[in-house]
Amino acid sequence: MKYGRIVWNASIHTVTEKEGQVQLPDGRLVNESEVMWLPPVEPQTVFALGLNYADHAAELSFKAPEKPLIFLKGANTFVGHRALTRRPADATFMHYECELAVVIGRKGKHIKSEDAYHYVQGYTVANDYAIRDYLENYYRPNLRVKNRDACTPLGPWLVEAQDIPNPMDLKLASFVNGQQTQSGTTRDMIFDIPYLIAYLSEFMTLNVGDIILTGTPEGLADVKVGDEVVTEIEKIGRLVNTIVDDVTWFGQHRIGNT
Repeated sequence: MKYGRIVWNASIHTVTEKEGQVQLPDGRLVNESEVMWLPPVEPQTVFALGLNYADHAAELSFKAPEKPLIFLKGANTFVGHRALTRRPADATFMHYECELAVVIGRKGKHIKSEDAYHYVQGYTVANDYAIRDYLENYYRPNLRVKNRDACTPLGPWLVEAQDIPNPMDLKLASFVNGQQTQSGTTRDMIFDIPYLIAYLSEFMTLNVGDIILTGTPEGLADVKVGDEVVTEIEKIGRLVNTIVDDVTWFGQHRIGNT
């Protein structure tokens, strides 16, 4: 089953997918373009993996890590399907990152890797945008890069774990204005999902609603204002996002220029 969250008639609803359309709680079917999408879950603690694909590490001229490189993301970073993401005027290289997002559905600590999948609620698609020129230093390498408002579209659907028998064998792809720019498979993760759940739960409790963003393969390209970016994962879904400039972003959100 696929679940999503939308705003419809000024209220938030949990919806399902049926025949390629959105099924409302009253059973009506509407097109996905007719609703406002929210992330399919309300993110709690979010763990993001850096350089979890060897080809991506090589693409950025980094050595593949020997232990997971993990940083945290704030709830402010997440937006839904078909949302807008800002490219700041001073950015020189901003790229998408198609990632499999693992949603925790059961509280646990000291979880064994062989039991890890029992703690997964489901999976969704993330596009964790990065601005390479915002990288700072060893102590704060991803603060500005990965915690900007609305920099991580998530969704549109949460697919139940039972419907994805092998999440370590899924194709990933990204498209910019209809042209495919990224291709990979979760088989190429350096640290797989069971390892990551076991690793994290060694030193902290994992809670319902926590999310693990598992990294991205090679194939990154600079995106410009006006680009439509699609990140897609086999059996999970197709996530659409549009890049906008400062004027459009701040005009819509009516907040200070920060």
